[in-house]
Order: sequence, then structure tokens, then C-alpha cells
Amino acid sequence: MLYDNAQLARVYLHAFQITGNEFYKRVTTEILDYVAREMTDANGGFYSSQDADSEGHEGKFFVWTPEEIRSALGGSASGLLIVSKTKQESNDAQLFMDAYGVTANGNFEGKNILHRARDNDVLATMHNTTIEDVERRVESARQKLFHVRERRVKPARDEKILTGWNGLMLAAFAEAARVLKSRKSQVESREYEEIARRNADFLLANLRDANGRLNCSYKDGQARLNGYLEDYANLADGLLALYETTFDEKYFIAAREVADQILAHFLDAHGGFFDTSDDHEELVVRPKDVQDNATPSGSAMAWKKLRFLTEFTPKD
Repeated sequence: MLYDNAQLARVYLHAFQITGNEFYKRVTTEILDYVAREMTDANGGFYSSQDADSEGHEGKFFVWTPEEIRSALGGSASGLLIVSKTKQESNDAQLFMDAYGVTANGNFEGKNILHRARDNDVLATMHNTTIEDVERRVESARQKLFHVRERRVKPARDEKILTGWNGLMLAAFAEAARVLKSRKSQVESREYEEIARRNADFLLANLRDANGRLNCSYKDGQARLNGYLEDYANLADGLLALYETTFDEKYFIAAREVADQILAHFLDAHGGFFDTSDDHEELVVRPKDVQDNATPSGSAMAWKKLRFLTEFTPKD
């Protein structure tokens, strides 16, 4: 799900900022690179989700057997060295399987969901080599397996572009661009900033009407359905994150305009915010959810962004 990736990317980015641990930075960039590669529309919007199953089998695109790994990295299906492969290649296959916990029985329906089971120092001891050698060989193996996996039938995607979820991912790319720029990761920073700019421009052009009101869904060139509080609040979050990265005033102005729509159409005179606008279709009860679930509640995000705008706006 797009919202899972957006929130995970920011958690790992913050962990990297706090600790300086390059592992957390790597997880951040791998999440964002996946979204850029697999979940991004040609015009800049982010798709909603990618299926878990392909060809009628759950996880088929993602799982591995030892035989498949040996075939890709070296060694025979049985694990015995074959003439056309070098001893180093065969050892690389075993090193990778040791690193990612690959077994004959697997951990998912007889196959293996790859997970990092051992640290590099442990692997270096097991294979009588250096940590640097382990890092190089494991990364090389990962790239080879990635290219093999790319030849498989890919899972389907839900290619709806949802404003609220896009706002969360926009914030993740924008913040990553800012943090990595400060850490001298200039290549990733420039790429992520461009992705964030294209997404923000797409959302403002295609999911906001001439009156500044938002739709919540876009697909096949058509925006549909009145936006909910979370759409406005999450988009404001993404726009403010992008402003903090670029200092491009148009994103601050757009965030303020989105916030004005929240106050005009979602504010409860008795306190808090409704989830639906004052001109939404009539419901038995107009909802006001203040509980966070898989994503932050619209009310929580709206309050946070309004507070930020107050701090960022000069007082007359």
C-alpha cells in the first residue's frame, strides 16, 4: 500500500537522522526507489497499491527457492559445483542464502521470503572473509537476483491516484530530499526533489478545481468524488514539506489555500473537524474521527498543519 511505504520511509529517515546509521538511510532510499520505479504514474501521481499475487499465486513474484538462487548466482540446483561456474560464484550463492535466511523448507508455502537473517560481521566469520568483502558480494548478488526477478510476471497494480495517500508520499520524498541534501547525498536528493515537485504539480493541476476544492480520486484522466478531510490535511502536509525543502513560495501558498478550505468547509463550530465537507452528500451522522488507524486521522493532521502554518506565517 502506498500509505505504508510513505510512513515507513519517514520512520527510517528519522532513524537515520537520529543515529547516523547508514542501514536506515539505505532502507529509506530503497523504499523510495521502489515507489519511483513501480508506483509512479508517468505524469507524477503515485498509484495506490501493488498486488501480493501474480499468475494466481500469492507472493510468486517475490519468493525464492535455493535452486533458483543457485541458478542465478552459481552452482547447480542440488548445491554441487558445476563446471561452468567458478567456486567463487558457488560460494556467493551460499553467502547470499546465509545472509537472507534461505532454506530448503522456506518460510512461506515451501519458498522463501527474503529477510536479512545475519549481520555482515557474522557472515564474515562464517565465510572466513572480511566485512567489506561480504558487503560487496551480497550487494552484487542482490543486483543479479533483482534482474532475474524483473523477468517474472509482475503483480497487478491499483492505479487509482488518491489525494490523501499521495500527500503522505509527497511528504516522504520531499523530506528525504532535504535530509539527504544535508548529508551530501546529492544524487538521491536531486532525484527525490524532482519526483516531489512533479507529484505536487500533478495533484494541484488535476485534483484541485478552479475554486480550490479537492477531489479524492483520479484515474484514466478523470478526477472524481469530493475530497475528505484527510485529503486536504495530507496534501497540506506534503506541500509544506516540499516548501521546507525548496523554499519555493508557490508550495507554501498552495498549502495555505488548502488549509483555508479546511477551515471553511470542515470546521465544527463546537470544536474539531468533521471528516466530510459541509457540502458533502448527506449522511445519517456526519463523521468526526479523531482516532489514528493505518494512517493519521484527518483531524490530527489538520491540527498539526494549521499549527505549522501559524508558525510559518508572519504576524501583521
